[in-house]
Amino acid sequence: MNGDVNKDQSKLIEELQFMASEGRNPDTMDLDLLDTTSLLVSLNKEDHKVASIVEQAIPEITLAVEEIVKTFNKGGRLIYVGAGTSGRLGVLDAVECPPTFSVTDQQVTALIAGGERAMYKAVEGAEDDPELAITELKQKQLMKDDIVVGIAASGRTPYTISALKYAKEVGAKAIGVACNADSDLLKEADIAICAEVGPEALTGSTRLKSGTAQKLILNMLTTASMIKTGKIYENLMVDVYASNEKLKARAIRIVMQASACDVKTATHALSNAGNNAKLAILLVLTGLSVEDAKLLLNNNNGFLRKAVDQSVNE
Repeated sequence: MNGDVNKDQSKLIEELQFMASEGRNPDTMDLDLLDTTSLLVSLNKEDHKVASIVEQAIPEITLAVEEIVKTFNKGGRLIYVGAGTSGRLGVLDAVECPPTFSVTDQQVTALIAGGERAMYKAVEGAEDDPELAITELKQKQLMKDDIVVGIAASGRTPYTISALKYAKEVGAKAIGVACNADSDLLKEADIAICAEVGPEALTGSTRLKSGTAQKLILNMLTTASMIKTGKIYENLMVDVYASNEKLKARAIRIVMQASACDVKTATHALSNAGNNAKLAILLVLTGLSVEDAKLLLNNNNGFLRKAVDQSVNE
């Protein structure tokens, strides 16, 4: 390797120069001189800035959630696409949805540049391959009823930008999540969510504030969308299927909390409901038979509160 900088490298260096996430943080220029406690205080001080910056993006996050809810109601999928830290955050959010909300592992899914092995070790060059994203979305049989969320702190990742372009080609909604305003990713998105958290405490380490901001946003996207599709009652995760001992204990407690009943009543109801916590709660609150309770839930599209209210008003 010679010491010359090629044309592509020159262009990238110039792009990075103007990205807020790549700048030097004037408040952390002495990181290498600090004792451990002072170092941690400095990192924590930067982290404190993230939530308020994400708050400023709530209008765009709202639009995204409303589109995701429409997608779910049509039987479509939410597909995260990203590279590196951003890709791993997408995978993390996707894999946590089935055990949390009892959805299939296809309703929320994720692609990371470089495939599954990239979760554990960087795959060189994968994020720079725009054709790879198209190939993988075709393998997933992306359709117009799906929604693609591209995640990239820089907002310049070719793999992720290509995914949004292809999503729009097939008629699917394209949402961008980035930490640099006016980035190519956000320009390509139907809905652009920007959390410009500024320079990292450690220059260029976007696994820090940028990663935290993205994690908060992804939490909001899926949690709010699941709530809006009937997965909770009050603030309880009632769409829990008790498939193991830990989940069974959690389900019993949820039934108790939702209906103010004792352990024996909750356990009995859960057994009658086939370990379905939502159905068990409805049984306790209404006294209905299992079949009637199932019908009532179905008539209210799985929304427990609506089912309870209808039972009370009849």
